Amino acid sequence: MNTNNELISLKENASKPIYSLTPFTLLDYPHKSACILWFAGCNMRCLYCYNPEIVLGKGSLSFEKILSFLQSRRNLLDAVVFSGGECLLHKNVIPLIAEVKKMGFLIKIDTNGSKPEILQQLIDNELINYVALDFKALSSHFEKITQSKLFLTFEQSLQLLIKSGILFEVRTTVHSDLISEKEIRLMIYYLNTNNYKGNYYIQHFVNNVTTLEKLGYSFRELEGKDLSTENIKVHFRG
Repeated sequence: MNTNNELISLKENASKPIYSLTPFTLLDYPHKSACILWFAGCNMRCLYCYNPEIVLGKGSLSFEKILSFLQSRRNLLDAVVFSGGECLLHKNVIPLIAEVKKMGFLIKIDTNGSKPEILQQLIDNELINYVALDFKALSSHFEKITQSKLFLTFEQSLQLLIKSGILFEVRTTVHSDLISEKEIRLMIYYLNTNNYKGNYYIQHFVNNVTTLEKLGYSFRELEGKDLSTENIKVHFRG
């Protein structure tokens, strides 16, 4: 990769794709201190999405400003989390990640799995250390929940991550009106049959927040259920 030319391109790029920055977190990269870059825009419109201002809004921070901030955090933070929205949609995200990696940071990607070709390039160039892959729903409910037809690209991303050997987790946000216990058990079965082995995080929907679609109260009906299998350890968040 020609990083000198890529850095020039990043600095000359006048666009501001990053909506906001969380300067410090101990929650978003396992066992590491990190900051989070929230990229504006997404190619899904999940009914329960609690970041409508990020998904529908525009960015305010340029790559150059982000690189300047990260330069000041070298040896203070372990990692940088690329999130959103959908961070992998954005032009020049690969050279930005390359520059951040050169600074010595670990890289985590939060993704809906809709850009397997970008994930593949990042893996091939050894630019990422950890991935959180959102498993929105099975194919039968995917379009309803995400307002998109991107299940096949999610499947491609899941398979390439499994084959790559890179560290990654799978996670699902659950609203009780949208995903039932039966559906979750079928999703776990799907992961098993696709040879996924690892952690599966069920994220409880947070009530009383602004979402893309007006939803009723979500009950934590799965809490305390024994959902783990021999190869998949189920954890609850939220």
